[in-house]
Amino acid sequence: MTKKPIAWITDSTSYITDELKNHPDFYSIPLNIHFGEKQFVDGVDLTPAQLYENIKNATEFPKTSQPSAGEFAEQFKKIAENYEQAIAIHVSAELSGTLASSMAGAEIAGFPITFIDSKSVSYGITGLIEKGMELQSEGASVQEIKEKLGKMTGTLKNYIYIGQLEQLYKGGRMTGVQFFLGSLLKVKPIIQITTDGKLEAIEKVRSEKKALQYLVDKVAEGHPKGNGKVYLMQGNVPEQAEQLKSMIISQVPGLTVEIGDISSTLAVHAGEGTIAMLWY
Repeated sequence: MTKKPIAWITDSTSYITDELKNHPDFYSIPLNIHFGEKQFVDGVDLTPAQLYENIKNATEFPKTSQPSAGEFAEQFKKIAENYEQAIAIHVSAELSGTLASSMAGAEIAGFPITFIDSKSVSYGITGLIEKGMELQSEGASVQEIKEKLGKMTGTLKNYIYIGQLEQLYKGGRMTGVQFFLGSLLKVKPIIQITTDGKLEAIEKVRSEKKALQYLVDKVAEGHPKGNGKVYLMQGNVPEQAEQLKSMIISQVPGLTVEIGDISSTLAVHAGEGTIAMLWY
């Protein structure tokens, strides 16, 4: 049997569009979510809606974990049956051990995989995969794809309004001092994933209204010609997301805004009510 040239691999922190779901060469390997001793596989036996409901009723705060090197290896061995090689684009190595575990799994499996640190999450990963597939269709080599996507990682613009400050703190993504001051002043941070893949607080807002307007203003600043496409990722607040989409289109006519769900793995840390704007 003739093997296909390239499989595209990512993890469940990415935003998986309908096009990717139906793409024959696309594979997403899910992370795990833990509620005490119970373990769920992201997107397989726990949907985002179920996650939010479980968090409300949980006595323990949920945690996330990447698949082990052995689990990655098992997946890679199956993929290797049909492909010559793969390109894997994972969540920022600064935020998760997923990339390292995946690399170790490839070594165990003996499957040639070219790895790319997205230095981002959600659509930040998706945009790289879409561009990579486009480059492949144009005849680019794996090395050319890696080089071009490596340059693209630093161009992601993103602004994230955190829905639940407590979850970000309990998930280990902010210090106790930051949490204390934020809770005391009743402010919520706007955070950003930096060009090196770390989380950084860039603004504090006291009301949801101001937060939404801040996001609209940043999108407008980034699209002075009024064209292009941005991704609006939301954490179980679809009506709020639609409201924000209308505000953006009103202020930036001609701009395309696509709404998507934050994955369960990300929602564990960011919380219900989180809204993010991302574009390359």
